[in-house]
Amino acid sequence: MRLTLTCLAALMTAPALADEIRVLNWQGYGTDAPWATEAFTAATGHTVVHDYFNSEQEMLTKLRTNPGAYDVVLINSAFTAQAQAEGLIAPIDAALIPNLTDVDPALAGNPDLSPGGALHGVPWTWGLTSFAVSTDAFPEPPTSLEVFWDPAYAGQVSIRDDALEAVQFAALATGQNINDIADLEAVRARLAALMPQISTYWSSENDWNQFMAAGDFVIGTYWSGSALRSAGMGLPVAFVVPQEGAIGWLDGLSVPTGSTRSQAAHAFVNWMIDPDFYTRWEAEGAPFSASTAAMAALDPASPTAQFAASLTPDRMTSVQFMQPVSDEDREAYLALWQDLKAQQ
Repeated sequence: MRLTLTCLAALMTAPALADEIRVLNWQGYGTDAPWATEAFTAATGHTVVHDYFNSEQEMLTKLRTNPGAYDVVLINSAFTAQAQAEGLIAPIDAALIPNLTDVDPALAGNPDLSPGGALHGVPWTWGLTSFAVSTDAFPEPPTSLEVFWDPAYAGQVSIRDDALEAVQFAALATGQNINDIADLEAVRARLAALMPQISTYWSSENDWNQFMAAGDFVIGTYWSGSALRSAGMGLPVAFVVPQEGAIGWLDGLSVPTGSTRSQAAHAFVNWMIDPDFYTRWEAEGAPFSASTAAMAALDPASPTAQFAASLTPDRMTSVQFMQPVSDEDREAYLALWQDLKAQQ
């Protein structure tokens, strides 16, 4: 940790610099934890108000139609370049974010967060999209995506109802680059063969938990952080990174163009990558922090720390991080997915 929230407060002159900052994020995703905003307000005088989105497209629409309304926005790195190209977000002033020096260099150097050569998104959290299984049905976790097509589990499979995720999942299963799918017909054929195996689709973490608890499926695509939370709730689940690899994602925090509270916004971003924030959030169930100092501050016995330790460099070589997807490809994937579901 380079600068605690208490130290930050000592450098600021409240109430002269006290502002109300508006944050745009997924609901319940860290930034709106009451204890986190209260600690920030107590230390800096800045109050925090949230607005929410339910998809990246909705997030972009809100930025477009409400210029100057937001001061901090959560953007997946696959969408940062689009937001920058449209003039929706401003370059980050690294001098105002001392904790940025503790961010993993591999994540800080992700080019998708620096479109045009300037940092536009501070790496915040990251994780994997792969699958999880019921440990009751799988005393030993499977090692391959092929388990989804195993006739023994017909009617016991679930995947997220999301075109991009489904297509990228099938791209992994066919040995392709998820960011440069050369054979979309092979993806279509693989998904078509999967459809009879599927018992239900899920859209949210709550859906997944309810369906798994009810025995509606024993294997389903899932997110790494969500799997840790599900296990923490008592569900008998194990997250799997198969031999074919997994989909990596990286979320960044950006400052929208037109914000009149940029200094306060940067201070809030700095707090979001502070180990003092992350260690408490992790206890409630959080993705991996982009900050090496925050990850090092975890109890080594915690599930998050143990899972992070299991992701050895050799294991991470099979992880493909999501990159920007063109509107043309996104539309093609949606058409493919909708067509397959209509044929069921």
